[in-house]
Amino acid sequence: MKAVGRYRWALVALPVVVLAAISVLVGPAGLDWSAAIRDALSGRDSVPALVLVEIRLPRALLGAVVGAALGMAGAAMQGLLRNPLAEPGVLGVSACAALGAVIAFYTGLVRLFPGALPIAAMLGALLGTAALFAWAGRGATVATLLLVGVAINALAGAATAFSLALSPNPYAFYEVMFWLMGSLADRSLDHVALALPCVALGAVPLLLMRRGLDGLSLGEETALALGISPSAVARWIGLGTALTVGGAVAVSGVIGFVGLMAPHAVRPFVRYRPGATLVASAGAGAALTLAADIAVRLLPTGRELQLGVMTALLGAPFLGWLAVRRRRGNGSRGAPWL
Repeated sequence: MKAVGRYRWALVALPVVVLAAISVLVGPAGLDWSAAIRDALSGRDSVPALVLVEIRLPRALLGAVVGAALGMAGAAMQGLLRNPLAEPGVLGVSACAALGAVIAFYTGLVRLFPGALPIAAMLGALLGTAALFAWAGRGATVATLLLVGVAINALAGAATAFSLALSPNPYAFYEVMFWLMGSLADRSLDHVALALPCVALGAVPLLLMRRGLDGLSLGEETALALGISPSAVARWIGLGTALTVGGAVAVSGVIGFVGLMAPHAVRPFVRYRPGATLVASAGAGAALTLAADIAVRLLPTGRELQLGVMTALLGAPFLGWLAVRRRRGNGSRGAPWL
């Protein structure tokens, strides 16, 4: 365990770097890597250089950024709610971001202004978070935030379904449905530039709340005795989640279960401390997203699966396994809620 603590950063970064390199190498067509790198560095717009810079590299970078955002947000949500089955969508952030994107599709803003889609998704996430705390009220408990989040999630999902049902254009309907399933295909460095600042900005309040999450793991009364305000921790976690998940959903669509699985993969290595899980979960989320994105390109399905479909195929059995383990009373011993 001491070795893990000493080399934590290397253990977090190494799988991400390796999988990102594999992601750059994987594609439907062969690529002359020496020519691609040489032409890219010299500024020549050759086909190999364009494939490397415009297709392969942005996809790998986005996989790492989106996965890190979802993993860290999932760890923060599980620590805040003291519930190992929580994930970033539990407070309605992902659903509200998706609703904002659907509205941009439905109103035709995406045809008038290409940047309308990510902007609408981020605004949806921010408005969903504002609605969460306004509805829950000042000094809301964690249980109240959870209940309000479930309600907002249901409302956003219903509004999304209603918008799709009224769509007069079947092509727009299918476009929205494919976007909602999540993907990293056909993304550019512009998408990376859009998502990265949001994710980095959202990570700041999440990381600042590490002590608060450790205190909350002992119970709200104990946290108050330690000088930690549960409502303040919840607000900062909510803001950080809105920015990180909103930025991720804006460029990739809805990718589920990464925020659920990543914290469980690393929690034993950080002695089940919620605060210490954040950075490790970011690395695990990035690695998991990159691995799933590589898998959708390697499967012989004829047509590339959506990334959200792959993570759901992995996450649904994992969620069932967690439920069975908790029912049998074989949960982790590191914390009473794990």
